[in-house]
Amino acid sequence: MVKSLNTIKRPIEHELKEFEKRFRESMKSHVPLLDKITYYIVQRKGKQVRPMFVFLCAAVCGATNESTYTAATFVELVHTASLVHDDVVDDSFERRGFFSVNALWKNKIAVLVGDYLFSHSLTLALQRQEFRLLQISSNAVNEISVGELLQIEKARRLDIQEDVYFEIIRRKTASLIAAACSSGAASVTDDDEVIEKMRLFGEKIGVAFQIKDDLFDFGTADVGKPLGIDIKEKKMTLPLIYALDNAPKSEKRKIINIVKRHNENKEKVAEVINFVRQSGGLEYAKKAMLRYRQEAFDLLNDFPVSEARTALEDLVTFVTEREK
Repeated sequence: MVKSLNTIKRPIEHELKEFEKRFRESMKSHVPLLDKITYYIVQRKGKQVRPMFVFLCAAVCGATNESTYTAATFVELVHTASLVHDDVVDDSFERRGFFSVNALWKNKIAVLVGDYLFSHSLTLALQRQEFRLLQISSNAVNEISVGELLQIEKARRLDIQEDVYFEIIRRKTASLIAAACSSGAASVTDDDEVIEKMRLFGEKIGVAFQIKDDLFDFGTADVGKPLGIDIKEKKMTLPLIYALDNAPKSEKRKIINIVKRHNENKEKVAEVINFVRQSGGLEYAKKAMLRYRQEAFDLLNDFPVSEARTALEDLVTFVTEREK
């Protein structure tokens, strides 16, 4: 049974409320336009899964402290910045059912706001002399950027194989969840082995999380994300890669041609979705997701049983079984 986020949050409920207050404060500036935009962003916050990983990993490894709040804040700043930039890169005008920043204030301002949030996260860690956290966050920003560029490069050629796919999602998505988990650990312990174990745990979950997101592109439920959007954006996801690898050459050429030249045609996109569904691609991707999830659970089993560890296990289940 998948527990609700409200139930999972209980061991860190106080910390999350305090974090929300501090995060709002951290977004304030002396520029009215910037304040208006960041207020708009904060009012439309998501599930705050990444700060939850920070606080739960900290609780599993020690006792939450001021460094933990700094870690949660910079992780959420980096995440928010990456979403703002993603919408510009993807030419997307909607985010979580609302207008995106670039839809309301155009690309130039959206890029600058994303830059501000990125740099602000690094400045925050530096001001508080959290050099280990600064190292973790700087690495995450670098990985996200490289992952995005790699995905754009491969989208042009549509020649992506599984190993490249996993490299892209490890960098683009998993690196930030890995940063959340490792920074949570680093905020309460100096043990390099423990911090690295939490980083690897977060990376495994990040990969599983992205595969789950890929599966939504071929589903039937309303998940707040248009069906076939990855195909329209020429993103080669695991179900599609598997389907193409196991298709006859003629059919493979036909599907690649649709993705490359007819990705705006609803009927053609539906044809690709049906092709993937019938190929066994969804089942293959789900098995991969569950494999990564189990590897994450195996890493977590090295830590003592506690209320926080149980909540962390439940959070892992939630992000891999979620309906949207």
